[in-house]
Amino acid sequence: MQPTFNSWLGLFDMIDKVDTFVFYDDVQLTKRSWQVRNRILTTNGELFLTIPITKSAHRDEILILSAEINYKENWMDKHIKSIEMAYKKCPFYFEVFEVLEQHYQEKIKTLSEFNCSLINRILSKIGINTNTLRSSDLFRIEGTKDSRLVNICKSLGASTYLSACGSANYIELLSPGGEFTKHGINLLYHNYSIQSYPQIQTNKFVPYMGIFDLLFNVGFNEALAYIRKGREEDYGYLEYRKTVLNID
Repeated sequence: MQPTFNSWLGLFDMIDKVDTFVFYDDVQLTKRSWQVRNRILTTNGELFLTIPITKSAHRDEILILSAEINYKENWMDKHIKSIEMAYKKCPFYFEVFEVLEQHYQEKIKTLSEFNCSLINRILSKIGINTNTLRSSDLFRIEGTKDSRLVNICKSLGASTYLSACGSANYIELLSPGGEFTKHGINLLYHNYSIQSYPQIQTNKFVPYMGIFDLLFNVGFNEALAYIRKGREEDYGYLEYRKTVLNID
């Protein structure tokens, strides 16, 4: 999966499920994607926080790996102040804010490093010990779309691949299970359903917020238990085709 900013809870559940998780960072950065922006929850509703990227090349040529964060803009202070205003009354504000503030103050150069290291920092805090690595660190992985994913699996000796549901749009395009079944790799689609947790900012639960919201409201020690509450049995690719995509 591409390394996202303030990732949603389903990503952490996916990482918790697998033996090895690969940050897919040597692919094109999409404008206004979850890699550069996500929401926090304020008493006035949702607020987007965005990480600005330096225009060092044409937008279509910028990889997540090489995207440089623009520190000429005053975005860090805006993030920190917005987070403080949104969550300062939450029960676990101080312990979580300290970790996030420290991460921001490191002024990490690239988007990949910023997001990957932030996710890894949170994983450590909430008790997920899955091995993580970056696709850019793997040697000469060729191919496109699912054929490249298969080659990543082969390089790691993986027998099963857990895919995000959104990837089915191209994996299942030409044949059931795409390149995975052709190469004897078991393909599953991640199945996750957001469950409610306490949100001090609202009386009505707002789902699909990033991990920051959960951490401020329930703390590092209880976060993993809440994440696992949304866990469902993953789809086999044939089941997913039939029940979700409505194709045989």
